[in-house]
Amino acid sequence: MTNEQKREEKQKLLLERLQEMSYFDDEFMTKCLEDYSKGVELMLRIIMNDAKLVVKEAQVQAVIKNLQGRSIRMDVKTNDVSKKQYDVELQRADSGAKPKRARYNSSLMDANSILPGDDTEMLAETYVVFITENDVLEGNLPIYHIDRTIQETGALFNDKAHIIYVNGEIKDDTPLGRLMHDLSCADPDDMNYKELADRARYFKKDEEGRKIMSKIMEQLLNEEKIEAAKRMLERGKMTKEEIAEDLDLPLSVVERLENDLQLA
Repeated sequence: MTNEQKREEKQKLLLERLQEMSYFDDEFMTKCLEDYSKGVELMLRIIMNDAKLVVKEAQVQAVIKNLQGRSIRMDVKTNDVSKKQYDVELQRADSGAKPKRARYNSSLMDANSILPGDDTEMLAETYVVFITENDVLEGNLPIYHIDRTIQETGALFNDKAHIIYVNGEIKDDTPLGRLMHDLSCADPDDMNYKELADRARYFKKDEEGRKIMSKIMEQLLNEEKIEAAKRMLERGKMTKEEIAEDLDLPLSVVERLENDLQLA
């Protein structure tokens, strides 16, 4: 196979993978919601059941630092005009939506919402929202609202820290069900909400959008090849030349990886 044929084959593979992607795929979701508050606003209006909710600003892949421990990267960090703060996570893997992760994200939102010397009453009202592909809480409900309560009375503790799980398995004919359909749908022409469909269509069908996604996916594919090369080197059953040929990597890259493993 010539280099030109290899390049064409790679582009074909990348395009096929792109057409299979949905909002539950991290790279695709990031590009679709990047600098696109309208899409985030639509999602939150439906999840919060508030047609008047207005998103003030939204950041994708936002990092919240913890200088004394583990930092976090939020899929979407946003706030609305009433100063409520949201961490929206789209999770394909159940392991990424465990209760203690929701708790930790909530705690870092609190830690970063006020300055030293501020009164704790200035803490913002926060929502950690996990949109999960599977029903990780196993209650067969479309949405779960989690708030602290006083056990003895059943009354809300009212600390203004909320956690919401949205079950992506339920795609019924409700606003929330239609949203779950769209987030898991690979075909923008089959989506319900124009705000989400238009962005997906741009990156899947528009030439300029596909170029942007192809670059991102090519980088992702190269990262996958490098990880595969590391595993092959660690097993020690193939020569560097064989690994480079099988994975279509430059021999110099495989040699560098081998040196890195020896130094580790």
